[in-house]
Amino acid sequence: MPPETKPRVEVLYCGDTSLDTAASYLAGLLANAGIKFHYVPSDKPVEENLVNGSWSLVIVSDYPSPRFSRELQNVVVSRVEKGAGLLMIGGWESFHGLGGDWDGTPIGDLLPVVIGNKDDRWNCDRPLIVKQQAAHPIVDALPFQSRPPLIGGLNRIQVKPGDTQLLSAEQFQLEWNGDTPQLKPSASYPLLVVGKRGQGRVATFSSDVAPHWVGPLVDWGDARVTATAPGAPGIEVGDLYTEFFTRLVLWTAGRP
Repeated sequence: MPPETKPRVEVLYCGDTSLDTAASYLAGLLANAGIKFHYVPSDKPVEENLVNGSWSLVIVSDYPSPRFSRELQNVVVSRVEKGAGLLMIGGWESFHGLGGDWDGTPIGDLLPVVIGNKDDRWNCDRPLIVKQQAAHPIVDALPFQSRPPLIGGLNRIQVKPGDTQLLSAEQFQLEWNGDTPQLKPSASYPLLVVGKRGQGRVATFSSDVAPHWVGPLVDWGDARVTATAPGAPGIEVGDLYTEFFTRLVLWTAGRP
């Protein structure tokens, strides 16, 4: 994408440990798309000046709710209702998780999913295949039908009435019948859910953007994309993975 056509989006990105570890993936994707971001590591509190800054989208990914004060969360809620965006991506400290504890918070209540009050993390050692459930600009024309990617785990949440599930994670039992493998459907979990709040948009992706939960999805595609965000090591990922998460960020920020 030429520099002059790159979308004008500013992101407040909280979590995924640090830029020199897991956050390098989403940060690299943002840099690749020409998206400016302000980053808060998982062990640092969100500061007032950042929340009152010029962002058009807040991304919370593997970030504990106690480090995001309720007062500042309410500022986010107000700005989303006026046209900004909110995206939560899964992880150990996303949704309820282990120390995420977003249930019952202003940001958690704004999301298009219901968050339980117990540990909702799930590591899956059996095939967990991504399935498209509805047409939408985030997912349309991506080959979910012809070459569906796999993931390795997620947070188990529920879709709120009135919001839209775009992707599910379908669990299968794999058994051998002689030399022939057989896949038997076992369970289905919401993966990508979107909605609107006032003039703004909200979305959740309940698996991760970085290993290990993202699983083979990180390599989805035939071409390789390399990217490096300031202060982060470089990443090398699949082109369809890159396209999917870039679309997710831009749509939630209210951009085409």
